[in-house]
Amino acid sequence: MSVRVLVVDDSRFYRRRVSEILSSDPSLEVVGTAKDGAEAVELTDSLRPDVITMDVDMPVMDGITATRRIMASSPTPILMFSSQTTTGARATLDALDAGAVDYIPKRLDDIAGHQDSAIATLCRRIHQLKSIKQCFETQKVTYQSPAKRVVKQELKKDINLRSYRILVIGTSTGGPVALQSILTQLPKNFPLPILLVQHMPGNFTPAFATRLDQLCQIKVKEAEKGETLQSGVAYVAPGGYQTTVTGSISAMRLLIEPAQIGQIYKPCIDMTYDSLSKLNATNRVLAVILTGMGSDGTQGAKSLKSGGATIWAQDAASSLVASMPSSVTEAGVVDRVLSLDEMCSVLAGSA
Repeated sequence: MSVRVLVVDDSRFYRRRVSEILSSDPSLEVVGTAKDGAEAVELTDSLRPDVITMDVDMPVMDGITATRRIMASSPTPILMFSSQTTTGARATLDALDAGAVDYIPKRLDDIAGHQDSAIATLCRRIHQLKSIKQCFETQKVTYQSPAKRVVKQELKKDINLRSYRILVIGTSTGGPVALQSILTQLPKNFPLPILLVQHMPGNFTPAFATRLDQLCQIKVKEAEKGETLQSGVAYVAPGGYQTTVTGSISAMRLLIEPAQIGQIYKPCIDMTYDSLSKLNATNRVLAVILTGMGSDGTQGAKSLKSGGATIWAQDAASSLVASMPSSVTEAGVVDRVLSLDEMCSVLAGSA
C-alpha cells in the first residue's frame, strides 16, 4: 500500500515542488496540500493521511500550533521543514515539543533543483515515519498502566547511581522530547556527569542545550573540547562532530573532532560508547539507549558490555521509534528494558 501524504506550506512553489518529489516515488501518494495550519488541521481530519510534511512559519495558523491541534485530535506523524538558522532551530524544537516526530532542513537550492540526495532523503524519511502512526495510542495506554507504577517503585530499591561514574545516553528520532522528560526530573545534586549523544545537526545542538538548561535543575551545556566532566552537569555532544571520552574513569575529558566524510551519524553513539569501553573501570559506566531509527549504539553497547558496563534500553511501547533500542536489546547486552516513564522515575528517584 502507498503512503498517503499531506503537504503543508504557505509557498505555492514549495507545495508543488515537494508534491512532485514525493510523487516521483510510486509508493508515495500526495492526497492533499494545505497553504496554512488551519487548512492542515481540517484536511488531516477529513483525509486521514499517514504522514504530514509541515512548514513552521505560515499565515492564519503557524505550523507549531497546527501540529499541537493535529496531535490532540488526529495523531499523525509530522515531518517539519526547518530553516538552518538559530531561530529555525528553536522553532523546530518547539514543534517537536508540540508533537512533531522529525524534522528535515528546508534548503531552497536542494528543493528547487534536482539534488538526488535531498530527494532520496525526503522520500526515505516519509517511508520511515509511516510505521509510527499506530504508536501514539499505544503510548497513551502504556503511560497510564498501573502495573508500570508498581514496577517503578521496585526498581528504585535495587539501583544505586553512586556506584557509577557516568551516565551516557544515546538517542535519535524522538530523542529531544524523551531527553527533556528525563532531565527535567533530575535533582540539582544529581551525582553523575551526563553525556548526551543526540543525532542532531550542528546548528541545533546549541539551541537544544540552552533550552534544556533553562528547563532543568541540573546544568546543561553543549560539550566543549578538552573539558573535564563534572557531576550534576549534562553535556550535549555537538552536531557535525564526533565526541569521545579519554582519561580515566575518575577524571574523564572530552575529545571533540570534526566528523569524517562518509560518516552517517554526526555525532555517532557507537563512537562515544566505544571510547568509554577503553577506560579503566568500565563497569562504572551506565549507558542508556532511547528512541531512535537505525542501529547506532549497538556495536558500542557490545564493547561497553564486554567491559562490565550496565546497559539500559527504552522499551518499544514508549519509544517513538523503537528500532535503535530494540537493536541493542536483540544483541543480548541489555540489563534492563524500561519505559520512558520508568526511566524518568528511576533516575530521579535513585539520585
